[in-house]
Amino acid sequence: MSRLLVLAVDGGNSKTDLALVRADGEALALVRGPLSSPHHLGVDGCVRVLEELLAAALREAGLGNGGAPVADLAQLLLAGVDFPSEEDEVLAAVNDRRLAKKIAVGNDTYAVLRAGTERGWGIAIVCGSGINCLGVAPDGRQTRFPALGEITGDWGGGYDVGLAGVSAAARSEDGRGPKTTLEHAVPRYFGLETPTQLAEAIHRRRVPLARVTELAPVVLAEARSDRLAGEILERLADEIAVLAEVSLERLSLTDEAVEVLLGGGLVHAADGALVDAVALRVAGFAPTAAVKSTSSPPVVGAALLGLDELGADAIARERVRRELGDRFVQIGREDGS
Repeated sequence: MSRLLVLAVDGGNSKTDLALVRADGEALALVRGPLSSPHHLGVDGCVRVLEELLAAALREAGLGNGGAPVADLAQLLLAGVDFPSEEDEVLAAVNDRRLAKKIAVGNDTYAVLRAGTERGWGIAIVCGSGINCLGVAPDGRQTRFPALGEITGDWGGGYDVGLAGVSAAARSEDGRGPKTTLEHAVPRYFGLETPTQLAEAIHRRRVPLARVTELAPVVLAEARSDRLAGEILERLADEIAVLAEVSLERLSLTDEAVEVLLGGGLVHAADGALVDAVALRVAGFAPTAAVKSTSSPPVVGAALLGLDELGADAIARERVRRELGDRFVQIGREDGS
């Protein structure tokens, strides 16, 4: 069984990680590419990204293709797959392209949950470019959210945090709002001097509006010392906490020692401050819950789900956490993330 091969994908709204691992936990390859969310690219665009990354991973692993699926099992966990109909569409497309002999498609929240725990249940909240939540009870019951942005009542994630920073900077400059260090830090990120210059650049499409997502780490860094930036972080903590609260209530877990697992780029960028702020709120409605950031990156969670299906033992699971985690750190150093 140790030669069986798992293809694991964590596909987000800003980047995609694809890994190849053996059933014994050996990490053969980890490659990173652009966003693969079918919500942004369409199903065909999503599959093209996955095909290109798989080809790169096979080269890195020294494995040939020859037209037949190399991987025995694939776990494709993607942002933008929020309804069963979307899962079915992506699954049909990847089966046509024969990315693996057996393929499972799901939302990226499942990768965060599995990356953060060996228990198989809990609350997982992804806070990257967007925000989403998954709850799984010990008996297998699940609760989810559509997570389609404003039309489903969402606020949070990199885009909303970045845009809030742009707005606070503009109001600081023109006097409609309190003074904030964001007035200088936000335009500086784009090599500009004032919020007005940034507003013109966005308006004239010299800076795509979507790039405000890149400002989220800037806002969170300023939150350490700036009141307005701190209020944006507090609002984000409120949103994460209410997702956790509703999920726990739906699953009747408010009195259980449940893990609330936070994953995604903003959790990392906040350097513990966001986890602490969420934990303070969760303690008010679920006093025995434990709030923490995930112990491994989401692509490890995707790989672990594949290993679970193959019946891998604890030694293999620990090996893939270690080896794939090390590769994740290295690839992050290479691309500066």
